[in-house]
Amino acid sequence: MQQMVSALRLLILPCVLMLSTTSQAALNVVTTVPDLAALVAEVGGEHVNVTTMSSPDQDPHYVDPKPSLVVALARADLLVFNGLELEIGWLPPIQTNSRNAAIQKGGAGYFDASTSIDVMEIPVEANRAMGDIHPGGNPHYLYDPRQGALVAIAIGDKLAELIPKQSSLLRKNAQSVADKLKALAKEQTDRFAKLSPEQLKVVTYHRSLVYILDWLGIKRPINVEPLPGIAPTPRHVARVLGTMRAQKIKVILQERHYPTRTSDTLARMTQAKVAVIPGGANYNRKQKELYTDRIRRTAEVIYAALSR
Repeated sequence: MQQMVSALRLLILPCVLMLSTTSQAALNVVTTVPDLAALVAEVGGEHVNVTTMSSPDQDPHYVDPKPSLVVALARADLLVFNGLELEIGWLPPIQTNSRNAAIQKGGAGYFDASTSIDVMEIPVEANRAMGDIHPGGNPHYLYDPRQGALVAIAIGDKLAELIPKQSSLLRKNAQSVADKLKALAKEQTDRFAKLSPEQLKVVTYHRSLVYILDWLGIKRPINVEPLPGIAPTPRHVARVLGTMRAQKIKVILQERHYPTRTSDTLARMTQAKVAVIPGGANYNRKQKELYTDRIRRTAEVIYAALSR
């Protein structure tokens, strides 16, 4: 009899373990940009499986709505997106075609990260003549760790809502991430403040770096683009050249996904440097860069250019 009981235990144990594993299965989270993937992964830890719909080398305004992205959203428990219309040109049709009610607006798995941040550059009016203007404000807030800290806390709350058994741990993780980002933000603010006012001036390519410039105390009198999303014209390039010479600006700052041809030309004519920063964290199947490390890496590129 004892042998029979022991045998039954051996048969039942794998089933119990399987049920336990199933009940604690990680939440499937899909994010639109890699910075959000890195944040969700750091806050959620082993309780989340995270994939991102774009790479740091892509312009997040323009992502190819591939069938694989529809499949990813169809399987998602949670969609985390940047918001402020950054993904307006490509995300809505993918959401609709996924036929996943949870990640539609109003669903339990729908999360707009921009609702947690302090939005900059909300226009009084917005029309096509003004270029690629976002009516809700500038959407490129993830370049600023102070905003990232706010997003981390909001992500912790959302994950706690969806994984209630781990709510305390998830909120603790979120606070830890936020505290690290706040410390990093202050560390770099203090560091950049030691540079001279003349050094703390740049030209940027696109009007996408307002948050990071605000964080680091950097002035930007002009962009290489005449209007957001509008290619540089010869007349405007001449204006940028004149501004750089008059104000002795020695750095042109831009993300990796924007073309450097015009910037390189301007740099040669003014003995300036083109500083190219990543468009997001290196977060994919092979690399799992933390958002904190991505921000530090970006700050290092900018500091090296300004302090040379």
